[in-house]
Amino acid sequence: MNGKLNIGIVGLGRLGSLYANYFANRLPDANLVAVSDVRQEVAKQIAHEYKAKNWYQGYKDLIADEDVEAVVIVTPTKFHTEVAVHAARAGKKIFCEKPLSLSIEGSVEIKDVVEETGAFFQLGFMRRFDSGYLTAKNKADSGEIGNRVQFKSTSRDRERPDLDYLRPENSGGLFVDMGIHDFDLARWLMGEVKSVYATGGVLAYPEMSEIGDVDNAIVNLYFEDGTIGAIDLSRNAIYGYEICSEILGTNGALQIGYHRETPLQVMKANEISHDVVPGFYERFEKAYIDQLQNFVDNVLVNSPPTITADDGLKALLIALAATKSLHENRPVELSEFR
Repeated sequence: MNGKLNIGIVGLGRLGSLYANYFANRLPDANLVAVSDVRQEVAKQIAHEYKAKNWYQGYKDLIADEDVEAVVIVTPTKFHTEVAVHAARAGKKIFCEKPLSLSIEGSVEIKDVVEETGAFFQLGFMRRFDSGYLTAKNKADSGEIGNRVQFKSTSRDRERPDLDYLRPENSGGLFVDMGIHDFDLARWLMGEVKSVYATGGVLAYPEMSEIGDVDNAIVNLYFEDGTIGAIDLSRNAIYGYEICSEILGTNGALQIGYHRETPLQVMKANEISHDVVPGFYERFEKAYIDQLQNFVDNVLVNSPPTITADDGLKALLIALAATKSLHENRPVELSEFR
């Protein structure tokens, strides 16, 4: 494939709108040619703002657009399977935001159809494209810290999202929606996970009890090679957005992440302070752009996808095992889902 890649975006929520901007203004090898959203006025407005040729209310109309070579799926997760399957059968290149699906069945269906049709399918786990995580991966793989023995990861939001978004039937719950990034990092940085043991509770937002999810949790991981890990998740950091990880080895450790957004400390009597990372956009904007550039590059030069449907399925299995562990109060082997 030569020239620019013609992109159509399905789903124009907060992230989908950002992606429209990136494809239109930040990625020179991409052409934003079409957008779709169930909210007709939103689709029309985004198309106008970013000079997309066509806009649609239905995703099937966008996929049928002959100008669209690649479909970027940024819908709510519960719609990923139907959109991805339709796009694959239509012969489109596909980029799909995480998680792959809310269910094993939906994930397997995507994986099977992609294999059956030979469609190009790349999944979005933007933390793999962050410079800190990339550098840590390279250093760990080169043996700089010796043999890896422990993995730790923290994901904390300043406050909870809207309750309707958080409902497990919409987002998959804390482990599928939020923890999925950490589970993917655990596999990528350490290796395959054998079992998990999760604890958690409704500790900050009592109203979350009514939707059947928790707002804080800790997941202990046991990897297939015998190494161990721990992930803590929280919807109520209050102080800011915190994403940090650590790999401990026999000869040292790698710490990834930061708390201070602006390189400034204010020093006064009995007080030293600095600001904090405000949110996901500020922390990972470059990683989001880089993962989309990677998708475009892979398609244009006919390289394989960097992150596959199988990666998405394996991360989901860890998340579902953690969910089962939480509800049943016991360690859960991932083999229980195979």
